[in-house]
Amino acid sequence: MLKKEYAYKEFLRKEENILRAPYNPEIEFYSVIRSGDTKKVRQFCQEPFIHKEGLGKLSENPLRNIRYHFVITIALIARYCIDGGLDVSTSYGLSDFYIQKADTCTTREEINELHFTAVMDYTTRMKQLRKEKICSQQIAKCIDYIHDNLHTRITVDTLANYVDLNPSYLSRLFKKETGCSVSEYIRNLKIDAAKNMLIYSEFSPSEIASILAFSDQSHFTETFRKYTGVTPRKFQTLHLREMTLHTPTEAVTH
Repeated sequence: MLKKEYAYKEFLRKEENILRAPYNPEIEFYSVIRSGDTKKVRQFCQEPFIHKEGLGKLSENPLRNIRYHFVITIALIARYCIDGGLDVSTSYGLSDFYIQKADTCTTREEINELHFTAVMDYTTRMKQLRKEKICSQQIAKCIDYIHDNLHTRITVDTLANYVDLNPSYLSRLFKKETGCSVSEYIRNLKIDAAKNMLIYSEFSPSEIASILAFSDQSHFTETFRKYTGVTPRKFQTLHLREMTLHTPTEAVTH
């Protein structure tokens, strides 16, 4: 069994042993932008947009073909970000701006550079939007710490020591600014991470329970079922079955 931190970080880095379904990478890409995770988006963009596998032929002209895919991508990003809380006029205004810029590009490489710029622009705005909901620097630091350390057991005392606040005061402040307790926030993130790992990785439920620092597999299963309605194994089976119903005949655009 891999060390928990290594296993979790390897999953986030999307090593070659991670399973991928035909449509799920596209969904995950847009979801990561919506979450404001700039680090993860940069990982997605390591492969140049113009070299993405699975891009369908929308035009016989290579430049026009990649431009069409760019337009589709930006339109979808705009909608995902609106769903994530970005102002409608801002999101569509950015979309119009980047689509018009793409119309002036004369090479595929220019569109590739524009794609990265647009993606990072949207992601950075979503990250800022998330932080604007947090008033204090201490709570923002706590949230960053939680996101980076889901592979560990995080307590109020852990966070209080990290930001040098009294645990009781931190608990009240965290609840006031996020709308939920520290334990609820951590649990929700761990359940979301577990869902992704069940779909996108080869780790078993018992391995995921250990990687995400649940006390044991029974606790993980009980918690997962309470908040999703199914066991981890059932969740995994349902999504794998859904994947097999799709055939990779459509373009994966991002």
